[in-house]
Amino acid sequence: MDIDSRPDPDVIAALREALHADDQGESALGWAGVHAFEAAHGVTVPEPYRTFVAEVSDGSFAGPPDYGLVALADLPDDWGAGRPERDLARPFPLTAEWLWEEEEDADEDRVERVFNDGSIVLGTDGCGMYWHLVVSGPHRGHVWMVSGEGAVPFGSAFGRDTGEPGFAGWVRHWATGRGWFDAS
Repeated sequence: MDIDSRPDPDVIAALREALHADDQGESALGWAGVHAFEAAHGVTVPEPYRTFVAEVSDGSFAGPPDYGLVALADLPDDWGAGRPERDLARPFPLTAEWLWEEEEDADEDRVERVFNDGSIVLGTDGCGMYWHLVVSGPHRGHVWMVSGEGAVPFGSAFGRDTGEPGFAGWVRHWATGRGWFDAS
C-alpha cells in the first residue's frame, strides 16, 4: 500500500462521489490546515485521506461510518469525556486483532493506547464503535475498528472482510453496500 505519494486523481474523484462531497472543495481544510495539524501532532496524515481532507472535504455527512466522517481535528460526539489525551505521534500499539473482552485481565493501559495513540478517528458507527486511520507505527495507513470489546483491522489480508486495506478501500467497501465483516 503506497501511502506517501500523491493519490491518483481518479481515487480522489471516487472518494468525492462516494462520500457525496460535491461542494467544490468549500468544506475542505486546505493544505495549510493539513500541514498545521501535522506539525502540531508530529505526524504526516496518510494518503489518500490527506488529499481528500485538504482538497475535497474535512468531514462528511455521508458515511462511512454510519454517522459520517468527522473533521480531521475532531472526535465523534459520543467519544466521551475523561479519556486520556491522544498522542498521534506515539505508534499505534497493534498489528493484529485484539479482543480484550475475551481476556480476564486485559491490560487497561494498552487498551487506552489503542484508543488514543497513533491514529485519527474517522468517525463512529454508534454504540462505542469507532473507525481509526493509523498515522504512526507499523500499521500506518490502515483503518481499524476500535470498540469497548476490542480492535480489528480492516482489509482482506486480515480475514474479516473482503475490502482493500486503507482509507480508499474502506470507503469503496462501504459504497458498494457490503457489510463490514463480510468474510467472517
